[in-house]
Amino acid sequence: MTKHAAGTVSWVDLAAWDLEKAQDFYGALFGWTFDPGSKENGYYTMARKNGQHVAAMMPRPKDAPFPPAWNTYFAVESVDRSVARLKELGGKVMMEPMDVMEAGRMAFCTDNTGAAFGFWQPNLFNGAGLVNEPGAMAWHEAKSRDGAKAVAFYKDLFGMTADKMPDERMQYWVVKKDGRETAGVMQLDDKTPAEVPAHWMTTFAVADADQAAATVTAKGGKVLMQPFDSPYGRIAIVADPGGAAFGVIALARPA
Repeated sequence: MTKHAAGTVSWVDLAAWDLEKAQDFYGALFGWTFDPGSKENGYYTMARKNGQHVAAMMPRPKDAPFPPAWNTYFAVESVDRSVARLKELGGKVMMEPMDVMEAGRMAFCTDNTGAAFGFWQPNLFNGAGLVNEPGAMAWHEAKSRDGAKAVAFYKDLFGMTADKMPDERMQYWVVKKDGRETAGVMQLDDKTPAEVPAHWMTTFAVADADQAAATVTAKGGKVLMQPFDSPYGRIAIVADPGGAAFGVIALARPA
């Protein structure tokens, strides 16, 4: 990946419970190597797979009002215009637009149902250099208490279309940008504990979902949903030792 289209996810990073332990965990799970961060950049540590940047992690502030979590960033042409539109649509700004040295410009916000995400306007840094391969991000979905409201928000914000899945067992929409599937929106059902907020979740590709789930357990994480088969591949939902949830998928390859 040399460029991410505006309105698609270009980057993910982790607010980690412990930076050194997170590197050990994700290095074992995904085969990542790391470019150490410095005090000047808040110890923002880049992760690589096959030499390409695939994600990053940083220490979560001890007094942060949020738990350890993976953050999702959408590529945009203008962070400032995107933030203005987000406000019009009922979203809230958590971090106003700011330049990240020469890398790009960012803001961090929530949608109109409370799910947090970021905007990234690239300059020298475009985002993930590898996607849809083992050790790289493969899918992203917003989990919301009001799926229809969230879908309408993202359609307006990014000029997306959305298709509702026909499965009545769950409320799920696939959102598309310029006809390409880019993300999902899932409505949290009544079985979801009340304390679980609206959020974005990233799913990473792996070679073997069962082996990945076993590695998560062996390294001190938890398997939240045991591996299961889907039309897109074999999936598991897991959490790292700090509690940050994410998915793993062994992508089904067309014959």
